[in-house]
Amino acid sequence: MKITPPPHKTRSKLRLKGILFVILSFIFAEQLFGQTTPKKTESKAEVFTAKNSAFAEFWGNSGGYSLNYGRIFYQKNALKLAASAGFSLLFESEDEPLHSGYIVPAFTAELSSFYGKSKHNLELGLGFNTSHQKSYAFDEDFPNNIRETPYWHKSLVPRLGYRYQKPTGGLFFRASYTPSVAFSSIEDSEDGNSFVPFGIGVSIGISF
Repeated sequence: MKITPPPHKTRSKLRLKGILFVILSFIFAEQLFGQTTPKKTESKAEVFTAKNSAFAEFWGNSGGYSLNYGRIFYQKNALKLAASAGFSLLFESEDEPLHSGYIVPAFTAELSSFYGKSKHNLELGLGFNTSHQKSYAFDEDFPNNIRETPYWHKSLVPRLGYRYQKPTGGLFFRASYTPSVAFSSIEDSEDGNSFVPFGIGVSIGISF
């Protein structure tokens, strides 16, 4: 004679099998996806595809203003290395009776490194600028008793600051602390050799 278990016992067995099935399914799924899904790690630095930049700088490496082109030539993880070069025309105010004012061409160059995983970066660099100046002095052997001596005025400009540059391009911005060490190619120039411990540089432009 076949014995039929009570209904409540049958339901208990079904619930137990269902629970075991859910548990085993969960364990199997965890093992499966645990092998195919990489573990969550610290976010990596973005690759800068927009390596070029065109920007204007005020003060800083330019000493006044300059129009510049820059390019990232090396990057590894969060570290990027860049170089830039620029040009400006500055006006030297008149100093009667020695001279009535003139245009001074100036050239800038800089090597810098900046560190960051995306658009916000800490920047360190060393810049150089040179301008074609003129020195004037009274001398009876020259026309109008004024001797004019052209010379190159040069400066080294360290940089410590903040650099905003998106990896894919767009707005370019820098704000930096820029002291400077100046020296001239002639001893009797008014500029002479000097150290300026306080200086700022602001750059704005685009990267592409």
